[in-house]
Amino acid sequence: MRAAPTCGIWILILALWSPAAITGTDLPVLAGRASVIDGDTLEIHGERIRLSGIDAPESSQHCETMAGEAWPCGRRAAQALDREIGTSLVRCEPQSRDRYGRFIATCSAGAGDLGAWLVRSGWALAYRRYSLAYVDDERAAQVDRAGIWSGLFTAPWDYRAARR
Repeated sequence: MRAAPTCGIWILILALWSPAAITGTDLPVLAGRASVIDGDTLEIHGERIRLSGIDAPESSQHCETMAGEAWPCGRRAAQALDREIGTSLVRCEPQSRDRYGRFIATCSAGAGDLGAWLVRSGWALAYRRYSLAYVDDERAAQVDRAGIWSGLFTAPWDYRAARR
């Protein structure tokens, strides 16, 4: 009969276990209260996190209603994300860092993927250049005329390119 592991062995097992083992990267899982920076960027514990696979309108970006009236779609995307998170804790699983030093991560609040929610709600586009994960969510938002799909808009990547 084998003896049960001692407390010291359990401490060693816990010391070797890390959030990086869960994500398969050397990057830490980030979790906590999130501040919304813009429609696709959060901050947790002083770390900036760019949501993976999506691109939301820039904070300064405006869209148009079908009647041709401008509205601040970039600010509204950030406000919608802030409302969706509310007081929930956010958990982000980083895949990499971008050229600005931000983590690129899939984040969830409760049981929901925030990127999927933003795209399906029409507040962000699937960023096909980097991922196809949210293409079906984008199609659903377009059919529902949700968020920015309710009128006319410039894709965020085109908006940034035009400002350079």
